[in-house]
Amino acid sequence: MATTLIKGGTVVTATGRSEADVLIDGETIVAVLAPGSVLLGTDLTAGVDTVIDATGKYVIPGGVDAHTHMELPFGGTAASDTFETGTRAAAWGGTTTIIDFAVQTYGQKVLDGLAAWHEKAAGNCAIDYAFHQIIGGVDDDSLAVLPSLVDEGITSFKLFMAYPGVFYSDDAQILKAMQVSAETGMLTMMHAENGPVIDVLAAQLVEKGKTDPYFHGIARAWQAEEEATHRAIMLSHLTGAPLYVVHVSAKQAVEQLAWARDNGQNVFGETCPQYLYLSLEEQLGASSEEWGAFEGSKWVCSTPLRSREEGHQHHMWQALRTNDIQMVSTDHCPFCMKGQKELGLGDFRKIPNGIGSVEHRMDLMYQGVVSGQITLERWVELTSTTPARMFGLYGKKGVIQPGADADIVVYDPNGHTSIGLGKTHHMNMDHSAWEGFEIDGHVDTVLSRGKVVVDDNQYIGSKGDGKFVKRGLSQYLI
Repeated sequence: MATTLIKGGTVVTATGRSEADVLIDGETIVAVLAPGSVLLGTDLTAGVDTVIDATGKYVIPGGVDAHTHMELPFGGTAASDTFETGTRAAAWGGTTTIIDFAVQTYGQKVLDGLAAWHEKAAGNCAIDYAFHQIIGGVDDDSLAVLPSLVDEGITSFKLFMAYPGVFYSDDAQILKAMQVSAETGMLTMMHAENGPVIDVLAAQLVEKGKTDPYFHGIARAWQAEEEATHRAIMLSHLTGAPLYVVHVSAKQAVEQLAWARDNGQNVFGETCPQYLYLSLEEQLGASSEEWGAFEGSKWVCSTPLRSREEGHQHHMWQALRTNDIQMVSTDHCPFCMKGQKELGLGDFRKIPNGIGSVEHRMDLMYQGVVSGQITLERWVELTSTTPARMFGLYGKKGVIQPGADADIVVYDPNGHTSIGLGKTHHMNMDHSAWEGFEIDGHVDTVLSRGKVVVDDNQYIGSKGDGKFVKRGLSQYLI
């Protein structure tokens, strides 16, 4: 098997940093050595097939994006990234594992939905991938099959308190599913927004002629997120089920999670880069010469972007520092403006919900290190180590240590990355939600299970490099 030595860099983990060399044999890390170590010989560089010079750079575990939606059907269309294009873009940005969502829609068999996602992904991915399971119809059949997913390496399932008529589960259905979660150790993931209330508010706004994308954020008020988050926490407490709330955007929802955790519950939350950087006023309320007020549809996602004036973005960064929010995913669900987002011209309710970010998460979070929002170690923890632990991948993913998969990123803190069309943009979209963002760092080299897939601003991997990874139960529970 081919051997690789990553030499001269600073290895950064969730718990610290050190000058060290990393030796890879085939797909696996076999040693992390102090510089100049003769433990494996006096001239290790002469005995390996490839040497990667990481002098002056950080050597970090590859990113784990635990929330993506490749090819997701939504609102009469489908997410524009395929597993091929989306995972290739992820690799460009230093993410080496994604966890996507297999979908069971109402009336469909769970295992049929899972089989469809395996078919979409198999042989197409640039990096490793795993699945969560969306349960769009909580009934006797789906409840009976849920425990069997653990043997398939799928140890988490997602429910929705939003989208009545599409994915919505009522409280009784959530209770029954959480009882399975408590019995099996599976992690219940929750989209926590009060969907029926949102639908009423949205209809009332449209009736008043308030149809622009800005009103998507007004209809999905923070009170609807806080209330649903609290209700999910109460049902979790009642059943004893571990709970993971996805894409938290409102500071009031964070307060609910913090309260539950302070009381000893197995309750966790993620946020996304859009809730740290973007806002209701600046993005959803944007206007352009081409699109007018519909420009804001580029940033229509759910939960929505929140008001900067109300301080949600500041509170999200703070929650990442205090561990009231444990990790950062993307909720990558891209749509083009032409032919997709424009389905909602004249009615914000018809705009496909989603933003494309899978390529930029590692960079955007590193900029938080540069600006003093988080530490270098916390960057690795939020983007790699905790996602791996939360979803039963740690040991193989999320860490640089002997026995781990050689998923490694060499990151240059002295480099620079300009995000936008024609600059850094490899997702299958006709616009960038991050147009004009400048990053004081650069992904130089990316290895996926020991194979270099990105190097020197070139993608040198290939379709099918990625494999399906079975996950264990969460390693993050209290």
